[in-house]
Amino acid sequence: MIKIFLYECKRLIFNKFFCGILFVLLFYGWQVLSNATILGVSHTAPFSAWSFGDYLSRMLPLLWIGVLFFLTFFTSAKARRAAVLTDATQTSPRRYALARCGAALSGTVLLTLVCLAEAAVFYGRYFGWYAWGELLIPALVTLLPALVFALGSGWLLGRIRPWLIYVWMAVPFVCMALPLPETLSLWNGSFFTNYPLTLGILDPAFSLPVSVVLAQCAILICGIALLVYRPKKNHH
Repeated sequence: MIKIFLYECKRLIFNKFFCGILFVLLFYGWQVLSNATILGVSHTAPFSAWSFGDYLSRMLPLLWIGVLFFLTFFTSAKARRAAVLTDATQTSPRRYALARCGAALSGTVLLTLVCLAEAAVFYGRYFGWYAWGELLIPALVTLLPALVFALGSGWLLGRIRPWLIYVWMAVPFVCMALPLPETLSLWNGSFFTNYPLTLGILDPAFSLPVSVVLAQCAILICGIALLVYRPKKNHH
């Protein structure tokens, strides 16, 4: 199991795609930080939880795409042909699936850490600011539900039809174009620019409406459920 996991991690990380998405992520992230985040959002400091959340919401579409591209390594036609051989081995198909899902999750975590590290370098370099504990909640509430849901939904869609993963990559861009209600406003980033203005004070402390918390929890649970769900195979 461990050997399979390490092999899949190596296959995901040491390839041209990972280097490419990493470069794009770093380049775009620095552009966001130096042109948008540095100004602060909604009259808040650049290193406030609101401005940091805005940065993460702008990075989320690229992270979403990265997660789904990782899954294409396991749902492509080539991977499906290889699965015929692995299914015939002593190792159960479920263990293979868990190892591959774990590898995709590891790649996702690595990309996320790169985004966070880049922001840390930016804040340290320009503001000498290192109070990262204050930014933990916006990072978790913004990224964790969305990326777990991307992993779970993409995993299921890829097993149904591999090409559905590529269609699913457009979801965050569609969300950004839609006027979503406040409950789902984390998905287009408008929460971080609109909600602090409704609090009536300058540079307010970070807070979340109950409806937003419940929505993110529901999305997280849904993503986990999709990861563990195994559709019945068609034997016809």
